[in-house]
Amino acid sequence: MRHELAISIQQLSKAYAVAQNASQHSTLAEAVLHKVSHPFQRDHPETFWALRDVSFDVYAGDVIGIIGRNGAGKSTLLKILSRITDPTKGVIDMFGRVGSLLEVGTGFHPELTGRENIYLNGTILGMSRKEVGRQFDAIVDFAGVEKFLDTPVKRYSSGMYVRLAFAVAAHLEPDILLIDEVLAVGDQEFQQKCLGKMKDVATAGRTVLFVSHNMQAVSTLCNRCVYLRSGQVAFQGGVRDTVQAYLDSIGDGEAGAGDDSPDRRTGTGEYRFTQVAPRKNVFASDDEKQISFRIERRRGSRIGKPLHLSAHIVNSLGVVVAQLDSRLVGHLIEEDDAIEGTVRFTNPWLKPGSYRVDMYICAANYGVVDAFEPACTLHVSPVLPYRHAISKDGMEHGVVFGDFVWQTAPAASAMSLTPSNGNGKHQPAAPTLAPSPE
Repeated sequence: MRHELAISIQQLSKAYAVAQNASQHSTLAEAVLHKVSHPFQRDHPETFWALRDVSFDVYAGDVIGIIGRNGAGKSTLLKILSRITDPTKGVIDMFGRVGSLLEVGTGFHPELTGRENIYLNGTILGMSRKEVGRQFDAIVDFAGVEKFLDTPVKRYSSGMYVRLAFAVAAHLEPDILLIDEVLAVGDQEFQQKCLGKMKDVATAGRTVLFVSHNMQAVSTLCNRCVYLRSGQVAFQGGVRDTVQAYLDSIGDGEAGAGDDSPDRRTGTGEYRFTQVAPRKNVFASDDEKQISFRIERRRGSRIGKPLHLSAHIVNSLGVVVAQLDSRLVGHLIEEDDAIEGTVRFTNPWLKPGSYRVDMYICAANYGVVDAFEPACTLHVSPVLPYRHAISKDGMEHGVVFGDFVWQTAPAASAMSLTPSNGNGKHQPAAPTLAPSPE
């Protein structure tokens, strides 16, 4: 059963006039002289649509992730919903009190102290001083700025500023909370606190719109997503499908990453890769990575012995994470005019990021026939294959991920570790293991 409607957005558009070839003058005299010299010249502004015909509904208790590339219109959407700027056209209906954290400094007066800004924000939200007072200690404790509470916020560091701003936005209990890239500022500990607090806000049944480039956070917190592309809704729906649609767009048009001229490559040249491409634009870490290829014989030449192939998966530091040599799995290739195939890479799991793939054709005791460097790029999704969102230090070491399970149990007492078997002998007790997280 559907909850009550919290936000209804219908055909929302926002246009800006962008001057093209506008004459720039540093002084009034220069401007007057230019006007006299060119009396009929006119600047013709171009209309830029930051948002165009955006429509979707948000229900009470929804946590909606707003995702997309830079310039897609995400921040513009939240500024319109926060009434910082007006739409060019369209209709917005919002039901409830709105709180927002759009960027460092929004809603704070720099000359006022932290204490005064807490009460100011509460007043803006329509809360009484008594209502703000009930949450005051929790806000200060969360932000960790107690020592500087009576200092003007203009003297705060950016980290202190955003901690207090987030604490105010999250604790003053608005019905609708708008958050724009709060996880981009602050240390790892504070980011984890933010994630935890946003989970609490969502659990309490309040509505959240969350703009972020952090796909792991979006996947952890949100129950629905809207993907904006060039100011329009490109996809909306479940988190997994929407995030995948966004990630797929990252690799659009990247069939291969290497030199398209086979004659420029090293190798003896009897055979060349003519096509190399990943089967998907973006893979999940635990997906099987598949790369398709085509090889063609050149100038009717022959080598006279079977070929073997090799693929190197290379990370951003130039480290060869994996060498996939067909000889290791007993796969040799007989010569032919054209050969098509697929190399499939299952384990271990690649960490999020982009990987270069170098492809080679070789023959035993003959040397390298073709060295295609790089042949294509593998993009690996930033959404982790594990169920729990963790801080960076929990996953920053090592080159790859893996499928693993930890098991622990309370240690038995000294006496129970060696129970008697009835013959005066003692045997170690078998511990009771905690259930697998799987």
